[in-house]
Amino acid sequence: MSFTYDDVGATREQDACPPGFRPMHVRTRLGEGEPVFRRAVEAVLTWEMHREMGVGIDASAERAAPGVDVTVTLAGMIKAPCRVVWTLEEPRRAGWAYGTLPGHPESGEEAFVVDRTGDGTVWLTVHAFSRPAKWYAKAGGPAARAFQHAYARRCGTVLRRLSGGDEEED
Repeated sequence: MSFTYDDVGATREQDACPPGFRPMHVRTRLGEGEPVFRRAVEAVLTWEMHREMGVGIDASAERAAPGVDVTVTLAGMIKAPCRVVWTLEEPRRAGWAYGTLPGHPESGEEAFVVDRTGDGTVWLTVHAFSRPAKWYAKAGGPAARAFQHAYARRCGTVLRRLSGGDEEED
């Protein structure tokens, strides 16, 4: 299966948003220190964050890697097939992005990156660009967009808990 959009890998650049797509950028403070960073990275790279959110994950590998196929199932009904397009594992940044495949309600790409800044603060950034692909995503209009933002914020809340980070909200 091929991707449903042309700019595969564009989420490597956080400001990238191809023409005709809507950008999304949600950043959540997870906590501080190397242990929080390491736990957060592991939870992101092994799908644990997504599973803890209550979504179904069917992946062709136990860890995110380029070419791994992933189907996310929402509410047991909506299946969203994707493929990992890039991964990143550096001393202070790690994560991955997947792109949409035919059958996904949206067309585009979404990245999940954990980084530890110079002062030791650990953040999750969810960066995406998308546009509706299925009729129900188009009909959802602003509500579908609000769902995407809520999902990204929930990623941060769940990952903060999984990594043992701060109790405070962003």
